[in-house]
Amino acid sequence: MPVGPVDASKNPRYAGFATFARLPRLDQVEHADIAVVGVPFDTGVSYRPGARFGPSHVRESSRLLRPYNPALDVSPFATAQVVDAGDVAANPFHINEALDTVQASALELTSGGTRLVTIGGDHTIALPLLRAAAERHGPVALVHFDAHLDTWDTYFGAEYTHGTPFRRAVEEGILDTEALCHVGTRGPLYGKKDLEDDRRFGFGIVTSSDVFRQGVDEVVEKIRQRVGNRPVYVSVDIDVLDPAHAPGTGTPEAGGLTSRELLEILRGFVGLNLVGADVVEVAPAYDHAELTGVAASHVAYDLVSLLAMRHADAEPEADKPKADKTAGEA
Repeated sequence: MPVGPVDASKNPRYAGFATFARLPRLDQVEHADIAVVGVPFDTGVSYRPGARFGPSHVRESSRLLRPYNPALDVSPFATAQVVDAGDVAANPFHINEALDTVQASALELTSGGTRLVTIGGDHTIALPLLRAAAERHGPVALVHFDAHLDTWDTYFGAEYTHGTPFRRAVEEGILDTEALCHVGTRGPLYGKKDLEDDRRFGFGIVTSSDVFRQGVDEVVEKIRQRVGNRPVYVSVDIDVLDPAHAPGTGTPEAGGLTSRELLEILRGFVGLNLVGADVVEVAPAYDHAELTGVAASHVAYDLVSLLAMRHADAEPEADKPKADKTAGEA
């Protein structure tokens, strides 16, 4: 039977250790089906720094999360053993070494079949996480939520930044180029060539305007058709949300998704072969009233819920735990 979060009816939400959703630590359980892990790294940012403090901020903002997810009709912490695996100690002074550390840590954490939801940190960390996912599953499909393409070549001659991870991933052959999708992009670019390069790499684009005009259901259907039953990785840059919903981020752009739209799109991914995910670019110094932290914690919660549902589908019926929708909901 999975070890669940601290019961808020017996221990106040504002007390105790600030693990994600007040879950047990990795060292407190024998095995983890899903691990939430932080990567406090922002050496790859091109504008506002501060995402190195994102993991702790999202954890603090997750204290109010409850064990039953009515939108997906699942109790993720009873369906699978979910833990907080702490933070990866990535070198803040050497990007290449940091990427190697993140990749090695991801491979170690997933060695027993554990799935990861990673909290960043800047978007540079998506590259080593994708390397690890591809090592486990082969080239993966990608659904990338972001205001920006993140397929640029270099900044100041640097190949590894938060604006380049998906170009590098395509070049390294770790993405399935028939199943790549950006969602929520908007704002000015350096030139039309940015879009031409992106299309050449295999990406399809659903802009934030497309979400507004077409609606969530049509967008979900397009993504599902593009991804199919391939192993898929979901990467969420919190700046996909409008600054009204996520002011605490490094490169904000006007005209973004609402938190409701983002969550509803993610909830449309039930049944996809999700193998890992990240939520990045939360910069708490620019946040207020925990708007960005709360949004990011709910995004991570829904991603955990999707992975828990996938875990339940893969389990033999006799081994499935009986989920209690009421325990610890206070």
